[in-house]
Parts: sequence; structure tokens; C-alpha cells
Amino acid sequence: MLVVASSACQSSNNDGAPKEARANVSSSGANALQTFLAKAKGNLKFVEGGSFQMGDFGPVHSPEKLPYSSDADNKPLHKVTLDSFSMSAYKITYEDHDAYAQATGKPKVGMVALKRGKRHPRIAASLTWQEARDYCQWLGQQLNLPMDLPTEAQWEYAARNRGQFWVVGTDNGKMELGRNTRTFDERVDYAEKHGLTELEPSLPLGTLPPNPIGLYDMMTDGQEWVLDWYAEDYYAHSPEKNPAGPVSGTRKVVRSSRGGGGDNLIMGDGLSITRRNMLPDPRQERSLEGLSDPSKGFTSRCVVNRSIPVGQ
Repeated sequence: MLVVASSACQSSNNDGAPKEARANVSSSGANALQTFLAKAKGNLKFVEGGSFQMGDFGPVHSPEKLPYSSDADNKPLHKVTLDSFSMSAYKITYEDHDAYAQATGKPKVGMVALKRGKRHPRIAASLTWQEARDYCQWLGQQLNLPMDLPTEAQWEYAARNRGQFWVVGTDNGKMELGRNTRTFDERVDYAEKHGLTELEPSLPLGTLPPNPIGLYDMMTDGQEWVLDWYAEDYYAHSPEKNPAGPVSGTRKVVRSSRGGGGDNLIMGDGLSITRRNMLPDPRQERSLEGLSDPSKGFTSRCVVNRSIPVGQ
């Protein structure tokens, strides 16, 4: 079984039972923490492992037998075999990260965004790569589960409903505007009704149909950090079994996309095979200089690297 979590996430009691709340947390705070942990555990969806063809599968699937993407870094198509794992149904929200901050004494994230719009509890939290990983590993410690960020292969396998030839990570592998994907105008209308702005990287998560595994918003509403370092040519020499990316690098792989209407997503960022890359701390990205909150729009979801469902 693949184990990519740090040793700090391991526990001799690996039954998934939440740890006791921290001693310095008030009684009401401890109750709130336990409620949060139970919810987080219940949102873990089991993904049965298997083999699939990872990367741009257009040449073997599209009617024209042409690539779906002009990008070079999602080629060649290559076989990957994964052990089973469990994945969070939702990206990390501000509500989630606030529970972590309250329990650990860490500062809340995304506070700069208050100047531009309401910091809605159920929109994707703005996180650096390390902040996202720290959250997942902390959650694993609390639940006594080997949790970490997903590998890129795990993410794509799950987004494609266990590796099927699904061009987009919706409930049926297709983009159906107004049903499983919002148009740009629908996004603007929704944001206005909920006191947000169309500049937010995310609308409240979980309002569109999940994919068959039970995962929400795999295509949009927040770019997702994965565990892997980025290398443009990694697919050319990726191992078949449980690939976890290059051993080192300077940039991290990012999957999914920022908030956007389905009318634009199909052009690139919304594809299930699209790879993007970013410095682990987006504040160091020259392309994002001048933004009030450069980490805005980057979040993640967590995985349990255990080959049986949580609770068994």
C-alpha cells in the first residue's frame, strides 16, 4: 500500500477513531472539534484501486483520434496502477481550515479576501502548498489515519471516475451547462445572491452533482494542490505502480481550476487531464505580483492512504 504521509500521521491505533480534543481547548470548543472531525471522517469516499491510462487520451478516444490538449506535459499516455484509497468529498473550505486554526492556534487564512468580498465558510480556502499539507496531516493525526495530499495520479484517477476516459470531472464525464456546470452568467447571479463576488475563486462547494464516487467540484471552484513536484517530462518515465512524482523540484503540480463558467473551462483548465504548476508559496510567483492575496484560488482535498474503507 502506498504511504506518502509523514511518520507524524501514523498511529498504533489505526481504527479511524478521533483523538481526544486538546487539553487547552474549552469544553464547547472540544465539542465543536469532535463534531467537525466526525463530519470530516464521514466525507471520506472510498476509491477502489486499479489500472488506467493516465494523461491525454485523445488519440485513443476522441472521434478524430487527436489530442484533447495542446500541452506537452500531459503526454505520453501511460499506464498507472494504484492501490485503493479514500478521498475527501470536498475541497478544503474556510470553515474546515478555521476548525484547524482554532484547534492548533494557527492563524486563519484568507483574511485579506475580506477586503474584496465576504469570506463565506463553504468556499475553497486560500492555501499555500504547505498549509494544505499541514491541514491534511493534522486531520490524519486527529482521526488516526494516514492522511496527506493526494498524488497527481490519485487525483486524476478519482476525477475520471476510476480512470475512465472522462474529459471532464463531472457526474457523467460531460459538461452540461445549467445542470452539472454553471455558465458564467449563472455564477455571477449566484455570487450576487450570496453576497460574494464573481472574482471569488469559488462559490459555495457541493451545490452541483458529485461524480459517481461522491466527489464534488473536481472540475472547478478552486485549483487543487497535489503532493507531486512538477516536471514537464515526468510522464515519460513515471513508474507504473503508485507514482508520486519526482523526488525533488521547485514547483508543485496543481489540478482542477479556479471558479469559472463552463463555457470557458472546456478550453483547457477544466479538462480532467490538465496539469498546471506553481511555486509552493504562490506569494513568490511573479505572475501573481500585485494581487492582494496571491494564494487565493489554491486549495486541496485530503486522501487516506489505506487500501480498505475508513471504519473497517
